[in-house]
Amino acid sequence: MRLGKGRLVRKTARLKGRAGLSAVVVLICLFVAIAAPAALDFSAELLLKVKTKYGEQAANRVLGWQTLIEGAKGLPEKEKLKRVNDFFNQQIEFVDDDYLWGVVDYWATPLEALAKGAGDCEDYSIAKYFTLRELGVSDKKLRITYVKAIELNQAHMVLTYFDTPRSVPVVLDNLIPSIKLATKRRDLLPVYSFNGSGLWLAKSRGAGKRIGGSSRLDKWGSLKSRMLKNSF
Repeated sequence: MRLGKGRLVRKTARLKGRAGLSAVVVLICLFVAIAAPAALDFSAELLLKVKTKYGEQAANRVLGWQTLIEGAKGLPEKEKLKRVNDFFNQQIEFVDDDYLWGVVDYWATPLEALAKGAGDCEDYSIAKYFTLRELGVSDKKLRITYVKAIELNQAHMVLTYFDTPRSVPVVLDNLIPSIKLATKRRDLLPVYSFNGSGLWLAKSRGAGKRIGGSSRLDKWGSLKSRMLKNSF
């Protein structure tokens, strides 16, 4: 999705090919089950392979991810949201999929995004979602939400968090650094949302109407399959 408000920077030296990334991914226990959090274990061997193939900064990003998770587990959920949102907004550079992956629309795993140090709006949202799940935030509170960015007249994706089932969600976005209530994001028009179990049509800026399971989304299923395939 073509967004970034001028943040799209094409640095060829940082964006290496996809070949061999799976060889790095298989060394990490990423998520044993998609719908439930599992332990992340970044071994010295993994970090060395990431550093060798993608450079020292890539290894530092992965190590920073581990540090984030270890340091945020005991924090209140509001602080977890802030730390996760800040981390991925700072560590991932916005780059279009066609340039980064050679396809129009590719949903990267968190490790792929961090190894590249780049991604588009789906990749930010996916990485934030799985990291918050790892930190113990209930799947029922999280939705990856497809929206229209009105001012840019473009499709976009964000992560939304519901403190309670009836509460107005807050929005974690790569376009702005602050986390705001959905009612304060008049620049975003929700279309549909999903998480590990459900799929909803948007209703204003609330929870929306459930229309089935997230398995109906082909790219979500493909993403989960790659994460399961490349984990022990």
